[in-house]
Amino acid sequence: MERSFSHSALLVLVVISVSICYSEQLQSSQVQTLLRIQRLLNFPAALSSWNNDTDFCNIEPNSSLTIVCYEESITQLHIIGNKGVPPLPRNFSMDSFVTTLVKIPSLKVLTLVSLGLWGPLSGKIARLSSLEIFNISSNFFYGEIPDEFSSLTNLETLIFDDNMITGQLPDWLNSLSGLTVLSLKKNLLNGSLPESLGGLENLRILALSHNHFFGEVPDLSSLTNLQVLDLEDNSLGPQFPQVGSKLSSLILRRNKFSSGIPSELSSNYQLQRLDISFNRFVGPFPPSLLSLPSITYLNIAGNRFTGRLSENLSCIAELEFVDLSSNLLTGSLPNCLLSDSKDRVVLYSGNCLATGDKSQHPFSFCRNEALAVGILPHRKLKHASKAVLALSISGAIIGGIALAGLIFLVVRRVHVMKTTKESPTRIISENASARYASKLFSDARYISQAVKLGALGLPTYRTFSLEELEVATNNFDTSTFMGEGSPGQIYRGQLKNGSLIAIRCLKMKRSHSTQNFLQHIDLTSKLRHPHLVSALGHCFECYLDDSSVSRLFLVFEYVPNGTLRSWISEGRARRTLTWMQRIAAAIGVAKGIQFLHTGIVPGVFSNNLKITDVLLDQNFVAKISSYNLPLLTENIGKLCLTSQVGSGLSSGGSKEFNKARVKYEDKADVYDFGVILLELIIGRPFNCKNNMDVVKDQLQESIAADDAARRSLVDPAVHNACSDESLKTVMEVCIRCLHKNPADRPSVEDVLWNLQFAAQVQDAWRGDSQSSDGSPVSPFQLPHLQLSIQ
Repeated sequence: MERSFSHSALLVLVVISVSICYSEQLQSSQVQTLLRIQRLLNFPAALSSWNNDTDFCNIEPNSSLTIVCYEESITQLHIIGNKGVPPLPRNFSMDSFVTTLVKIPSLKVLTLVSLGLWGPLSGKIARLSSLEIFNISSNFFYGEIPDEFSSLTNLETLIFDDNMITGQLPDWLNSLSGLTVLSLKKNLLNGSLPESLGGLENLRILALSHNHFFGEVPDLSSLTNLQVLDLEDNSLGPQFPQVGSKLSSLILRRNKFSSGIPSELSSNYQLQRLDISFNRFVGPFPPSLLSLPSITYLNIAGNRFTGRLSENLSCIAELEFVDLSSNLLTGSLPNCLLSDSKDRVVLYSGNCLATGDKSQHPFSFCRNEALAVGILPHRKLKHASKAVLALSISGAIIGGIALAGLIFLVVRRVHVMKTTKESPTRIISENASARYASKLFSDARYISQAVKLGALGLPTYRTFSLEELEVATNNFDTSTFMGEGSPGQIYRGQLKNGSLIAIRCLKMKRSHSTQNFLQHIDLTSKLRHPHLVSALGHCFECYLDDSSVSRLFLVFEYVPNGTLRSWISEGRARRTLTWMQRIAAAIGVAKGIQFLHTGIVPGVFSNNLKITDVLLDQNFVAKISSYNLPLLTENIGKLCLTSQVGSGLSSGGSKEFNKARVKYEDKADVYDFGVILLELIIGRPFNCKNNMDVVKDQLQESIAADDAARRSLVDPAVHNACSDESLKTVMEVCIRCLHKNPADRPSVEDVLWNLQFAAQVQDAWRGDSQSSDGSPVSPFQLPHLQLSIQ
């Protein structure tokens, strides 16, 4: 009996021991996984205290780190870094990181925000089949959303904000039937929105702002739970989206909607925030929006809404912000908006309201503009017969005047042909706020807050008068002449406010009216970026007899410090940029190219970039001064601001080479960038392609050699002031950009990342700040260098 009991006790002890060992083994496995994640993330501050003895399941949660366990398994992992963190080092592997992550199969919530993660999105994440919340915002992920994500059927929240994800939204989204939050703000997504969005019946938040989507918004009226719809800063339209009645926030700002507001919107009693500003909306403004029961924020600025407001209109007391600016509203501002409440902001300039201040247009302006966009004034039915009679009389009078006018024009035309063959010119003076500028800015496309006009420090794009430009240049005096080339004559000027400008004067052929140039002007106004010489406005000069354009003046910001080449050429020791400054200039040019390719739709490619097209401003920020604006229309002949296709050092314009540039139009600019980078490294210009190929081959050989071999090729002004790893990285980027096969050249994003890495390595080495190369500019750093779209 005693022997039997001892056997049983022994068996129980063995079972308990096995269980304990298994539990410890399981816990140890997850501990090792977390410690490997710590290493792969380059030991961020939030994880600095982790070690083998850490009790991960009992770590006190905070804003940077939260770990939740259930039955010895990790179910939630939240790691949040500092905003603006740079990309992880070059040796980081996204594939290794995801392979490690999926060793925690019980994860239901995964948050990896602002950690410097970079690389393509990995389909391996789909192995976390229990995942319910997935947030990887504010990193540097690129590429398309993998199809493998469609198998994450438990997913409820998907947040990929502030990355560089490209491609279109996949059609399989409706397979994620439990999705309640879909947020993909501030990426590079494009194409039309898929109809499958309308099948996400549980969706509460849909945020797709600051991308490149275009076309109609699919029918979302079946999304009865949708509360937030944010489509800001795309090219969607023209029809107003069909949405449900439970929306609390609707943001359509900066798109291409051009219809009227549907009447159903006035019955959306849960709507708290409505922003439809800077579109092309027309028709009457519904005053009932001011009194919606829940409304607190209303912005309709920058449209073409009409209607007569009344002092007696009612507003909800909770309304905190109202912007009615730049529309065609008449009448009086409602008394309810004129309250003395300090908590309410009311903006209404640029209308035709009877406010007694100078911010309003005369009534005739709003009436004429409304007729110009096809909005007829309202007439009461009982006056219909009078209107018909009035129209009949008016028609007879107008017919008589037209006949007399026709006779007069025939006689005048004969007289003009006899007296002169050269018609004098006249000036068209346009009101920018009334005509072009408001239209242009309502269409303007940007991909991040960094390129908003305020961030650039540039005034609003506008129309200049010729008298204004003549005063600025002392009547185009020869002392203000800067040069002449394919973009026409260039003059330097100074406006009355002291601002310096550069003016390009292009002579036009006859028979080209201002309408022919609107598409060109529209595109020009959008090309604003910290690393582009941006346009400030334009001016037309027209022939007197037929109103065709005789000269087009384009006004650009003036960049004072000359070309990039003038600061690196041999023999100018007092005008030589440091190595860090050269990398910064290269990064600036690359960001400018990236904006030209992706910052507007359609992108601007084949820009035939040369180092002499890169200027340095007062802070030595690089700006591209010459880029390829497409042909205006077929009947404008060969006019364009720069050459269409071709590298400055291409091989004689062979047909094969030119075909390759058309097929890989984005890689043509990468090649040209490689030529610029080569000159930054070597410090001298290349006027012969063969000579350039020889140097490129020398760079290729030096990469496999030692540090001394590499430094022997570098501009002597900086060869002792750069770290070997930084130099080697820039050389590798240069060689890849100059690859003969366009398909083998890197993307602009790849170029940017590697240059950012080279700058960080150089910054850590601190060789630049210790050099004494006689540069007139103090070496500047690139704080928190990150691969961002500015």
